[in-house]
Amino acid sequence: MAGYGPAPKAKSHRGKDNQGLQRVHVADDGEVRGVELPEDVDWHPRTVAWWETWRRSPQAQVMTPTDWDFLLDTALMHTAMWAKKQWALAAEVRLRVAKFGATPEDRLRLRLQIDLPEASAGKPEPGTVTSIQSRRSRLLSD
Repeated sequence: MAGYGPAPKAKSHRGKDNQGLQRVHVADDGEVRGVELPEDVDWHPRTVAWWETWRRSPQAQVMTPTDWDFLLDTALMHTAMWAKKQWALAAEVRLRVAKFGATPEDRLRLRLQIDLPEASAGKPEPGTVTSIQSRRSRLLSD
């Protein structure tokens, strides 16, 4: 399988950021960016969903018009992959989306940090946690 080798470590063995390069920080802001898919193509439903995911992704904040053109070419491969079952295109699609930080490993390589909102960082919302005694009593009363 083609690739770029192992993902870089976030910190070097000396405890410093690798090569002194700064990370680019982006956070999900809910904005829809980029263009809609052209209507002159019969897009596979999976490709339409995939495209909308990219338009809403935090990575879209740092994408330029040429990035969107490249991603549109990738969308054509994606729709051929799903509609015509051309699975040989999957490797190329994977390599292309890696350039935009599709996976955590890809984002490490790109030095792209997605900052999660506090609520989705694993902390429960206030008022959503109930006591274990309350839960037990509801289960045992049935």
